[in-house]
Amino acid sequence: MAQTETPGTEVTPRTRLRWWTELPLILLVYGCYSAGRLLARGDVSSAVDHGLAILRIEKAFHLNAEHPLNRLFTREPWLGVPADFWYASLHYLVTPVILVWLFRARTEHYRAARTWLMASTFIGLIGFTLLPTCPPRLLSEGHGFVDTMAQYSSYGWWGGEASAPRGMGGMTNQYAAMPSLHVGWALWCGVMLWRHGRTRLAKVVGVAYAVLTAVVVMGTANHYFLDAVAGVAVMGVGLLLAPRVMRAVDLLRARLTTRATPVPQALDGAVSPIVSGECQTSAGEHIPRQREPRLDAAAEPDASPSDAGEDAPAPAR
Repeated sequence: MAQTETPGTEVTPRTRLRWWTELPLILLVYGCYSAGRLLARGDVSSAVDHGLAILRIEKAFHLNAEHPLNRLFTREPWLGVPADFWYASLHYLVTPVILVWLFRARTEHYRAARTWLMASTFIGLIGFTLLPTCPPRLLSEGHGFVDTMAQYSSYGWWGGEASAPRGMGGMTNQYAAMPSLHVGWALWCGVMLWRHGRTRLAKVVGVAYAVLTAVVVMGTANHYFLDAVAGVAVMGVGLLLAPRVMRAVDLLRARLTTRATPVPQALDGAVSPIVSGECQTSAGEHIPRQREPRLDAAAEPDASPSDAGEDAPAPAR
């Protein structure tokens, strides 16, 4: 007996994700992010004005946590040096590791997580473009901030201009402080470990990584407190947009697949009839009609007189 599916319960087939398609996609997004930061330099005076405006708002609401943290990191090298290494490296190491882990061990959650991260990254790129912001470390000395990465540059590979390697500071946009994607990406990593990590240690590490990254970006004078808040907000918007982005991609893929699938043709060029059970629909028919199966003439049994009808000739005697 043929089985029927309840309407609305059909499982939509999904394209299996492959690493050789995922890796170029991720590299493309990161390349756009890096290029966007480089190209969206903005006017320096406008960037300084935006930074000072953020600082005034924080002081008005007593939110300027970056001042005491920066003084602490400047005064204590055992805190400042690890913080500089944290800022310069983990941003580029932990996020790819979490992505690979999701791809290999939590495959059913990978696509949604990757889409969330990419959507948020593009939103952050828009923020860099529309609101170039001078970080605290580049403000004049009168504002009380010290660039810890310049102070402790002899301990690492970075120079005094930015977290880039020495001599390459001019290749980065130093006025891309708002929003802080250091904080945003760290939040994403923390959520992934909290939701999909199966041990208590993984969840604790996820929370600690997100919180400590926020402390590091402020203590090293690379971001304001409101930059960190904006990074969290960007991730929230990206989380809301991710399901819509996936639906749009699925719809586009379905349309492209439908257009690429050839329609079967009969020998004379007409569309082949669709057969289901004993019902056939031919070209030009609007309503399927029942057709009784016909036996081969050679195998047709002899008809009895009673079955032949009134007009049948009588059998010879």
